[in-house]
Amino acid sequence: MKARYWLAGGTLAAAGAVLWTMRQTSAAHPRTHLLDLPAEPPLPEDETGTVQFLGAATMLIRYQGLTILTDPNFLRRGRQANAGYGMHMTRLTDPALDFDDLPPFDFVLLSHLHEDHFDKLVERRLPRDVPILTTASAARTLRRRGFTNTYALSAWDRVNVRKGPVSLRVTAMPAKHGPAPVSALLPDAIGSMLDFRSERDGRHYRIYISGDTLLHRGLRDIPVVYSRIDLALLHLGGARLMGVPVTMDAEQGIEALRLLRPDLAIPVHFNDYDVYREPLDAFRRAVERAGLQHQVRYLYHGETHTFAPHGVQEEARPLA
Repeated sequence: MKARYWLAGGTLAAAGAVLWTMRQTSAAHPRTHLLDLPAEPPLPEDETGTVQFLGAATMLIRYQGLTILTDPNFLRRGRQANAGYGMHMTRLTDPALDFDDLPPFDFVLLSHLHEDHFDKLVERRLPRDVPILTTASAARTLRRRGFTNTYALSAWDRVNVRKGPVSLRVTAMPAKHGPAPVSALLPDAIGSMLDFRSERDGRHYRIYISGDTLLHRGLRDIPVVYSRIDLALLHLGGARLMGVPVTMDAEQGIEALRLLRPDLAIPVHFNDYDVYREPLDAFRRAVERAGLQHQVRYLYHGETHTFAPHGVQEEARPLA
């Protein structure tokens, strides 16, 4: 069985070499989009925000009346998701909420179009006009499936979101969902940087979401642009498809912490599917060996982290 997977992985690598070479073109100038959301009073006065972990890479991020749903996946235990190329992955856990129990949300942030991030149930039930911020390739596919309000993003593109007194700048971050050249055969992926700002008091908060990625050269640009990250949400799990790594494992997660230096990190994307090969405990042990316990908080399904914005936030610096 393992030999067959490695052979298939080698075939993918060979086939992907041509596509990977074709993708090596100069990056276009980053684009800026606008998303103006209706503000229905009364908006909450609470100065704090929350991140609720629902399972896999699915989270609800809330701040002063703005609610974001990330990578929506609501399959229940035992159900299968399509991984592409005739492969499937099986869910091992239940989500903390059923899709019908979700609170109202303003938009979806989708790192890439794999079914453990956007499953068939979500595709059927999600309103066709909900804003979806995602990769250019995922946006094209979703438009063909009837979604009418997609935002196609490449690395460093921005979406300026406004809802009443709250503004949010979403910047697409570089991500590579597999080693080159195999990544060319996998869906394009992005991470995200969320810069919240309240017009009421000028307070700021910055959240980085890695998306499904391995450590790669593009991640080194992030601390050049952002000298401070308040919270990092890291997709881990050491996921493998046909023997090929496609998300960070524990050791890469530690290297990401050292590279990005967030004030706090929360691991997600672990234990939920059979292709997530590395359990959360592996990352916990790596954190302890590295002496980084103070920098990491662990959330389990349904648990919530509360964050408090602060008064000073350095602006992002442009890449040279």
